[in-house]
Amino acid sequence: MKFSIVLNMDRFSEDLSMREVWRRVDEMAGLADEGGFEIIFTAEHHTIEATIAPNPFQVLAAWSRTVKRARLGTGVLSASYWHPIRLAGEAALCDIITDGRLEIGIGRGSYQYEFDRMKDGMPQQEGVAYMKEIIPVVRELWKGDYAHDGKYFQFPAATSVPKPLQREVPMWCAARDPASFDWAVKNGLSIMATPLHAPFSEVENLVSRFENTLENNPGIKRPKLMMLRRTAVYEDAKDWQVPVESLTNYGRYFENLLKNLGKVKNGFCEPVGYETVSNRSDYAPESLRENMMFGTPDEVVKKLKAYQALGIDYFMYGAFFGMPYDRVKRSLELFCKEVLPHFNEAR
Repeated sequence: MKFSIVLNMDRFSEDLSMREVWRRVDEMAGLADEGGFEIIFTAEHHTIEATIAPNPFQVLAAWSRTVKRARLGTGVLSASYWHPIRLAGEAALCDIITDGRLEIGIGRGSYQYEFDRMKDGMPQQEGVAYMKEIIPVVRELWKGDYAHDGKYFQFPAATSVPKPLQREVPMWCAARDPASFDWAVKNGLSIMATPLHAPFSEVENLVSRFENTLENNPGIKRPKLMMLRRTAVYEDAKDWQVPVESLTNYGRYFENLLKNLGKVKNGFCEPVGYETVSNRSDYAPESLRENMMFGTPDEVVKKLKAYQALGIDYFMYGAFFGMPYDRVKRSLELFCKEVLPHFNEAR
């Protein structure tokens, strides 16, 4: 099993400057690269301070000057916010800037709050149809002149300028439902899956969905499966309450944006009450402690071995969820020093 990490800028108060926000995420990228992570991802989001990511290609290009070994990926682009010609060109240039290290993760988009502003209130569920149309178009534009007359995009013959450095840019689909799994496998995309805050049984369900999809598509080259979990490593077992409390509070912002339940003022969203959360049991302290990748190095190694035993190709380390930055940084340092060496033989 290999390891990736997703690093996102965030802040919950104007008291924290954007220069410091960038310094922190830039520092984390360097630590992840030096520590042995295979891929470093960053997201796309708009108009919200809880995830500051208006263009992930800018972030990846900046990281490429100091990140020397790890590959660099979008985790993930929101398909419906892009025109295929723009996406093809920006991605290709980023691939050149990063010396052929680009990985593209794409999905339907997650927050209804954003769809209300970026796509005129379109239900977020409809974003998957844009993803299914845009990916084949981008691939054609990378080959040369191509005209398209689809449901969402229409344009006369055009090509991507520039073309990517890699002959085939690796692509990932953020997926949870069976239809998205099937489309990704049929179209040569690997799968990024997340059980969110659910118990380990949901990890098993997602792996079973992946394996069933492969069985239903014989003869297709096996893609990779990546699983995301929020992660915090600490030296003293008594410190488990710090990441649990941080994620519990962060979840109130997450549920607001995901379901458009509360207000957002000047980019800062208000935390909603847990009475509005449909899966409140997932946020129970003991459930988060057990099911997130929280623990001492030995505890985290044990948890990761269970993921490895399921045949998961990549574990994605979710680093930022409102925990104090000194804890975020120390967690990554401990993970690199005391957890990753247990998996070196698999890398």
